[in-house]
Amino acid sequence: MCLALPENLTEPDILGKMPAFTPEVYTSMGLNDSEYALLTELLGRDPSYTELGMFAVMWSEHCGYKFSRPVLARFSKYKEAMEGDGHENAGIVPIGNGLGITMKVESHNHPSYVEPYQGAATGVGGIIRDILTMGARPVALLNSLRFGPISAGSASDEIVSKNRYLFDHVVEGIAGYGNCVGVPTVAGEVGFHKNYSGNPLVNAMCVGVLKLDEVTTAAAQGVGNPVLYLGSSTGRDGIHGATFASESFGEDSEAKRPNVQIGDPFAEKQLIEATLESLQTGAIVAIQDMGAAGLTCSTIEMASKGGVGMSVNLDLVPMRENDMSGYELMLSESQERMLAVAEKGREQEVIDVFHKWGTHGVVIGYVTDDGVVTVTRHGEIIAQVDPTLLTDHCPVYQSEQRVPEYFIEAEKFNPATFASRNIESDLKTLLAFPDIASKRIVYRQYDQQVQTQTVLKAGAADAAVIAPSGSGQAFSVKIDGNSRWTRMHPNRGGQLAVVESARNVACTGATPVAVTDGLNFGSPQQPHVYWQFAQAVDGIALASEVLETPVISGNVSFYNESELGEIPPTPMIGMLGVFSTDDYSIGMSPCAGETLVLIRNGAAISSHLGLGASSFVAAVHGIEDGYPE
Repeated sequence: MCLALPENLTEPDILGKMPAFTPEVYTSMGLNDSEYALLTELLGRDPSYTELGMFAVMWSEHCGYKFSRPVLARFSKYKEAMEGDGHENAGIVPIGNGLGITMKVESHNHPSYVEPYQGAATGVGGIIRDILTMGARPVALLNSLRFGPISAGSASDEIVSKNRYLFDHVVEGIAGYGNCVGVPTVAGEVGFHKNYSGNPLVNAMCVGVLKLDEVTTAAAQGVGNPVLYLGSSTGRDGIHGATFASESFGEDSEAKRPNVQIGDPFAEKQLIEATLESLQTGAIVAIQDMGAAGLTCSTIEMASKGGVGMSVNLDLVPMRENDMSGYELMLSESQERMLAVAEKGREQEVIDVFHKWGTHGVVIGYVTDDGVVTVTRHGEIIAQVDPTLLTDHCPVYQSEQRVPEYFIEAEKFNPATFASRNIESDLKTLLAFPDIASKRIVYRQYDQQVQTQTVLKAGAADAAVIAPSGSGQAFSVKIDGNSRWTRMHPNRGGQLAVVESARNVACTGATPVAVTDGLNFGSPQQPHVYWQFAQAVDGIALASEVLETPVISGNVSFYNESELGEIPPTPMIGMLGVFSTDDYSIGMSPCAGETLVLIRNGAAISSHLGLGASSFVAAVHGIEDGYPE
């Protein structure tokens, strides 16, 4: 990745003093020839080096959703947001007594392969801040993880060793950050498949509680209002992290370690408390996390959403090294940082709160009426752009869709060929199957009781139950998915992921009410992958409509592939359930004397007899075939 000016550029990074860039420069940032031509057309000139980097990250799939946006329009809430005022960080579900729940899931797949501990840890930190910027207190963390096989003999010794290393350190990273930041990790799931060996999946989910009359916005407002930098200092870690997340792994993946951010959970705890306290002052007009794309994303998106301009002086940004360039400061994804707009004359109230909590609070700019984001460094303008060019003009692509041959062949699956040979032996094999076996080794590393609001935790029920202190309310949450189902039949797999998550919260006594999704796929430029994606989204949308559980937030992660191949299509569904009574203690352990009842819907069993794409066929017979039902 380009972290400084290319050697062939001798002019300073100042508007009007930059030559045109060679393809080697902009393609290294993730832009292709047509995208570079488009941005120069939109600007009416050649960009500065900083502007080029800003366009590159904002037009990456991770930020711009350029392949997924047309498909995601099938979610009603997403379509409403795109046609209305645009997205906030997550949707909100009322639960009574003036309270609401907000939730979201994000992926940190590529960073977790390159640097598993910090990749997983900063995934947790980032999703907490997404919830925090809604004005909510984070009260629960969940995660959905996928790895290659970790059992001896399941793959080559080298691959198993690498997978085991990733598994151990990802779990340690989640535990290390979550346990220290003081938000309980209450539920999740772990799966294994050979096709995750070169590209594990690490999806983090956070749930927050807020007062419905105190919801915050990310839309900057008020000409002359000060722009505040809040939280930790900016360093050189994580530069072009959003671009890194929007490309496939290659031979140079290990060299991209600097693209991975470094997290500090104690700084995050300070940030949480300082942010929530400062919001209570009423002095904050808008606030956003400096997550993917750092200062670029927060300044551009806040200005664009508010229909205003913004003037930012990078000399005022707290930085770890004073010689950082404007490009580095705008592209860094250093953690535990927020950007806010405060009411003019009240900024000191916010600053004082952050200083009280031992972290930075400083004015770095102002809201302007010119509709332009202007960025200076050392007194010179290094970027000056209409923010809507980066948010509203990202190219949108729709790939060709092709039905893969394996899908056609799977219809011929004959379940009679895979009958159980020895019920006792096969049951033991099935229970030992890594996808089904106990995950106690994982969740026992997580603090599930911090905040003392966890009623039912991992291992006690199909989903976690949280009762926010003093609210008189409770809710149930779970995240689930099944890549085997989705690969063999993407549409049914998408439906079944929603239905399974709904059943999980229903088994605690809660009514399923809303979904957040993490959609993990290979390259969208591969016709069969784009077909998998479109079919899975159709399935999720259909099931969500039938169950009346709208998709209120989510994340798409493409380019999950390596020299070992692409991952199985893996949609992960986070489900929220609410309770109608104050009795929320239904777990999965029966008591002595209770009667066990098998409930089924009475529908006719199909030709695949429920064995298609099943764990039984995979574990006992070593086959992945047939359609799920």
